[in-house]
Amino acid sequence: MLEEVRITGLGVIDDALLELSPGFTALTGETGAGKTMVVTGLGLLFGGRADPSRVRPGEQRAAVEGRLRTEPSGKVARQVEEAGGELDEDGTLVLTRSVSAEGRSRAFAGGRSVPVSLLTYLADDLVAVHGQSDQQQLLKPGRQREALDKYAGAELAVVLGDYQRTFQRHRKVHEELMTLTSLARSRAAEAEALRSGLTEIEKLEPEAGEEAALRAEEERLANADALHAGATVAHEALLGDPTAAMDGADAITLLGQARRALEEVRRHDAEIDGVAGRLSDAAYLVSEVAAELAS
Repeated sequence: MLEEVRITGLGVIDDALLELSPGFTALTGETGAGKTMVVTGLGLLFGGRADPSRVRPGEQRAAVEGRLRTEPSGKVARQVEEAGGELDEDGTLVLTRSVSAEGRSRAFAGGRSVPVSLLTYLADDLVAVHGQSDQQQLLKPGRQREALDKYAGAELAVVLGDYQRTFQRHRKVHEELMTLTSLARSRAAEAEALRSGLTEIEKLEPEAGEEAALRAEEERLANADALHAGATVAHEALLGDPTAAMDGADAITLLGQARRALEEVRRHDAEIDGVAGRLSDAAYLVSEVAAELAS
């Protein structure tokens, strides 16, 4: 509870002390009496924007100090202690906010300098300012949930536990469903791709061993020049080429000479006769090879 507010050097207020009683406090007065500056001071004390134009003319700074009664073991006390501040022995918390004419702003909580954001955070649990058509607390989702929780009463804990368990189960099942749905889409796409591939393969009417034959044909065509050159040289070596100027006789000619030489003497020796026969076979084999090379 806010018990006391002192405002100095703020707008029309030179130095004013506002003592508040427990419960609802209404601030009234004629136009220009300083009601707006009091509300501005409260806003400044609880983390509002520090406007240097609000500093009273002739003053170096404006300052607002508030004394609040809070629970020593409560949320506000813990936040202040974590920031390095301390409550008075009677549980009173002193907050101070100042703004200089140059625009520099400082904030204190429990005698320790703190970020202005801490005052804004503490304000949610310390004070509610009601203005004309203005109740900012009701616009905050956290306050709305607190109001609903209070309205629900003690039974809320039981209902909330059941709800949390149901929600966790629902979320787990939903995640599993999303995973299964994603996998189903992936598998459907894969199946469609396979069906499309099979259709294209069926159009080609493939035969057993066709892939190996095609690969062999591809290899042969890719090396056609080298194969042609090798076959030409081998053909000329075996059978000769009348148009080529090669030195020496070809293999067929030499084999023929050897065969004719043995033909004249083979009848005189069985071993030579066998050699002559194999030489004839070799001559026929080389001739066939030469013919294939020529093709």
